[in-house]
Amino acid sequence: MILREDIERREREVLSPFASLAAESRGRKNPEEKCPLRTDYQRDRDRIVHSKSFRRLMHKTQVFLAPEGDHYRTRLTHTLEVAQIGRTISRCLGLNDDLTEAIALGHDLGHTPFGHSGESILDQCHSGGFRHNVQSLRVVDYLERRAGGKLMNLTEEVRDGILNHTGDTIPFTLEGQAIRFSDRIAYINHDIDDAVRGGIIQESDIPSDCAEFLGQGHGARIHTLVMDLVENSYGQDKLRMSDECLFYMNKLRAFMFERVYYNKDVKKVEDLEEIGTMIHFLYDFYKENPEQLPEEFRVMIPEWGAEELVKDHIAGMTERYAKTLYARLKMEKNI
Repeated sequence: MILREDIERREREVLSPFASLAAESRGRKNPEEKCPLRTDYQRDRDRIVHSKSFRRLMHKTQVFLAPEGDHYRTRLTHTLEVAQIGRTISRCLGLNDDLTEAIALGHDLGHTPFGHSGESILDQCHSGGFRHNVQSLRVVDYLERRAGGKLMNLTEEVRDGILNHTGDTIPFTLEGQAIRFSDRIAYINHDIDDAVRGGIIQESDIPSDCAEFLGQGHGARIHTLVMDLVENSYGQDKLRMSDECLFYMNKLRAFMFERVYYNKDVKKVEDLEEIGTMIHFLYDFYKENPEQLPEEFRVMIPEWGAEELVKDHIAGMTERYAKTLYARLKMEKNI
């Protein structure tokens, strides 16, 4: 039988001196008795996978707001691709891939329905603003409950990686830095794949110098980016790409913003207007009627205030739930 202590001993013997060892974690806000079988990072991963917030990701948009077809990415499949790329990077660098996977699986738990369009609109509605990485940390710290009403109580390393997978602050663990790179590598490349499938662009539209340096096709580009990151980070105390590879990755990202993310065929003006109207309506309704919030949010109003819980409720909605709720409330109000 392989027990937790065996796994922790193996980590000390095998992993890089720059890896985060589970036995040396900064710990949890509320100390817990150790699991006899799993390390703390493995427990964090399992808690995220079994959470309601994780399951809801399957019904949240990645890029396409109303895709016709079964093969477009959702927020859940994006999360799984980030985890796969992150584990590859982590394993090649001798890092702790259990920690890497836990951060990856939790990094988008706070994302709104309707992708970054929903995030932008909720940011406009809420007086405190809205950033999905901050909300993801709030989900794991305060909103998601385990059996018996217990909070998730994740380790500091996982919490830091979730919060800082985007933004100005770099994660203090190399595993968190791996996910910061993996997130960008994943979404740039799978969004190209979806845009080609949707007829928005063709592979031949990709800037020729990017295609020449990074390679032709989804797998080739990911391989180039991951190889460059691994080769330039091995044995280092910080993850980095070569300047040349980073340049072409960022150029490809800029191309995607110009041709896909702001493309009116992907996000039609009427769709964006409908989403804006929907989120503003739901936000105003619950702000004016906080007693209509679900019980799990109402009980937290004395601690956080109604407006914060309204934001939490809307951010956690799936797209089909938001649409159904919006239609029902409009009917009840005879709008």
